Amino acid sequence: MAKKTTLLVMAAGMGSRFGGLKQITPVGPDGQVILDYSLYDAKKAGFDKVVFIIKKEIEKDFREVMGKRAEKMMDVDYAFQELDKLPAGFEKPEGRTKPYGTAHAVLCARDQVDTPFAVINADDFYGADAFKKIHDHLVNEGGTGMVSFRLGNTLTENGTVSRGICEVEDGYLNRVTEHTALDKNSGFAMDTPVSMNFWGFEPSFFDVLETSFNAWWKSDHDPIKGECFLPFVVDEQIQSGKDKVRVMETDGKWYGVTYREDLPKVQEAIRELTANGDYEGL
Repeated sequence: MAKKTTLLVMAAGMGSRFGGLKQITPVGPDGQVILDYSLYDAKKAGFDKVVFIIKKEIEKDFREVMGKRAEKMMDVDYAFQELDKLPAGFEKPEGRTKPYGTAHAVLCARDQVDTPFAVINADDFYGADAFKKIHDHLVNEGGTGMVSFRLGNTLTENGTVSRGICEVEDGYLNRVTEHTALDKNSGFAMDTPVSMNFWGFEPSFFDVLETSFNAWWKSDHDPIKGECFLPFVVDEQIQSGKDKVRVMETDGKWYGVTYREDLPKVQEAIRELTANGDYEGL
């Protein structure tokens, strides 16, 4: 029997970024949004279930806009990233309105996941090759993994971007370092591997997340704006020798609407992929 796998989609920020789910910008010829293509690619790669990590306040709209479409492809469940969803003994800081970061987002889905799982951002287009590689890794090799992209395939002509610059040796991640304000003139080679927040984990990683989040909470951080990020947790595991992270490289091109001016290029790329028959039936 084939090993079951789950896709975790971090979507808690969609409402605030797009001004309400009903204003999600279409990129496909029939009104599809980027997440539609990710779900299609995930299903094709072999994922059995998707868990959407959202805010409770957008649940109704999300189920209507995305949930019903997702249910046609695979099993669907929901996890809620809320400010008061904290380990025992912790209380939300007074005045805090900002989420606690991507590590906390994934931790909020603990009760919905009991299989190896991948994690993606809801508003990034990763491509079919990336989904196939992370799924095959989870099923065949197992353990923590990451899909890396070539820096040049993740840049925009309309401004700078933030990316996790990766140091890779013999197929394993040595370090991931966040860099902001990257463009083609930042001094990095265009084939430098970068993280786009596409990770694969075993269910036991939730224990790691809880320990790391608890340590972060007790550390010296800004109680109003500080965040605990998933790449920081992974890098901490690598540096302490507690985990090895397999890196799967893809030559695929990443697409996202970082700037409003990016939209026409994303729409054009999707039209070309659709014309090539890559998303038949979507």
